[in-house]
Amino acid sequence: MSNRAFVLHQLFRVLLISAAFVIGFGLKAYAQTPAAGRLTSTDGIMAFPFFYGSKVGDACNPYVDYNCEPSEAAIKAAQNEAAKSGKCDPYVDYKCLDAYLGDDVFTRLFRYYQLEWGKAGPPSDPNAPPAARDAAVWPKTPVGTPPMPYTDFPYGGAPNLGTTRPNSVDSPFMAAIANTGLGKWMQDAHIQIYGWVNGGFNLSTNQQQPGGNTPIGYAYTPNTVQLDQAVVYVERLPDTVQKDHIDWGFRLSALYGENYRYTNSYGILSDQFNGKNNINGFDFPMVYGDLYIPQIAEGLNIRIGRYISVPDIEAQLAPNNFTYTHSLTYTLDNYTNTGILFSLAATKNLTVQVGVTDGTETPLWNNGVRIQNPFPNALYPNSTFLKDPGNQPSLTFCLRWTTDSGNDTFYPCIDGINNGAWGYNNLQWLGFTWYHKFNEYWHLAFEAYRISENGIPNLRNSDAQAIVANGGTPFSPQYVTFNAPNQAYCPDANALSCTAYAYGVTAYLNYSPDKLNNFSFRPEIYDDQNGWRTGTGVPVRYYAATLGWQHFYSPQFEVRPELSYWHSEGGAGFTGAFNGGTKADTFLFAMDAIIHF
Repeated sequence: MSNRAFVLHQLFRVLLISAAFVIGFGLKAYAQTPAAGRLTSTDGIMAFPFFYGSKVGDACNPYVDYNCEPSEAAIKAAQNEAAKSGKCDPYVDYKCLDAYLGDDVFTRLFRYYQLEWGKAGPPSDPNAPPAARDAAVWPKTPVGTPPMPYTDFPYGGAPNLGTTRPNSVDSPFMAAIANTGLGKWMQDAHIQIYGWVNGGFNLSTNQQQPGGNTPIGYAYTPNTVQLDQAVVYVERLPDTVQKDHIDWGFRLSALYGENYRYTNSYGILSDQFNGKNNINGFDFPMVYGDLYIPQIAEGLNIRIGRYISVPDIEAQLAPNNFTYTHSLTYTLDNYTNTGILFSLAATKNLTVQVGVTDGTETPLWNNGVRIQNPFPNALYPNSTFLKDPGNQPSLTFCLRWTTDSGNDTFYPCIDGINNGAWGYNNLQWLGFTWYHKFNEYWHLAFEAYRISENGIPNLRNSDAQAIVANGGTPFSPQYVTFNAPNQAYCPDANALSCTAYAYGVTAYLNYSPDKLNNFSFRPEIYDDQNGWRTGTGVPVRYYAATLGWQHFYSPQFEVRPELSYWHSEGGAGFTGAFNGGTKADTFLFAMDAIIHF
């Protein structure tokens, strides 16, 4: 079977399965749009609102549609109807939520999933404190989740200042245990346990397994089904809305799945990736504590520990992304830092971040550790060398400006800045993100950066290659069996090493017709000038375009199908970056599902 025939055959199968899936829900579905002047009741009907939703002339649905607020008369009518029928509807009368869910944990868990199905959020507690500071003194929250993966335009290294409340994560598990002794204690202590399971598949024009889709992120093996990540958080969020007392928080996270390959930190269970090259593995991408001091300017947060790198549109954790696959711009940059980061809301519009870390993807205990050098050489002349030369004091500095409307955020950063020595992932990151909300339905996210590293062994120099082969570098195969840091195609073939650069530019143009659906278009250019970040060993430039759809059946269950095209081009003799260097182009269909708990 030809490549084209194989892809068409597999795509046809996916379309059949998808059609059956839609019809299976649709035959038992009910329109989610209420009749004029009425609210829908909660009978646990699992509907597919995007296809069975409002028609022209119908009344809007406040649980799904934008700019749709039910009138007091409609609310009163719904309450009267619920009273007459004897049915409890927590969306109409929040006080009956506990009665609706029941007593035992498993019943409550099932009914909570059932309750939210077809809606974009949980029932609202009329007695809950405001979720954000007053709009007169703080920028408005621009978007909502779902369908967006965030509410405030994202920044790393801190909770959202001015808009974070404890116990604010919508978790079926926490709702299920809320009436138990443990649940009540956790509620009082402002501690939540929650997470998700994320799995997906891809159909690709590449065939090499594993790794034929490389450098495409989070789907590196073509034509396969995989567990991407199963994640658990134990978390306490500080209250950053209030300004009258110091608060604190923490997050402990655990991840298992294929995606550990991207979050791997050299020295934290890294034998899975660097010693054995396991397909699936464990990682702890976030282990940190927060101290929030509201009396300093508009609020200061101090984070200590391992946390997600700044800034980036995309993130390591599946729910924090528009699409299943990732841009090369994201896939090939910094992932986590370990250290201390100060995030100061200097004014309501300006946030300043300053931090010191130990580099990128390297734990504190690697600092200063030296190992034997069996082959002293011009690059590493001593009898020992640092296990990870990139593990050294490093600077993070960011400025984040948000307009009063909340519709624009500009966020320039430098991250991991030190002497740039060739390390496990010692990337010198300089770039910015920009977000703009046009209206409720359209918004744009844009990112551009330059990354670099110094002293990278030259792939064009035979002496440099002999040094690497004989164990004369910290990342020679004698020390790192698999997935060692890449070397570079240096401009001067006579040089033993050089400084390498890569540039990434990507954007997400998002259209959201309602609160349960979003469509994303992601164009990208990635220029790997030394074949260093993508591992081609020769200069290569990439052009890519991805069209994705994020559909939420409820806040707890989403699917993300997408189509993408990736093109690589290099100099004379270049045969391609994909399928082990044999193909210049890749067409990819991918889809995943995320189930929260």
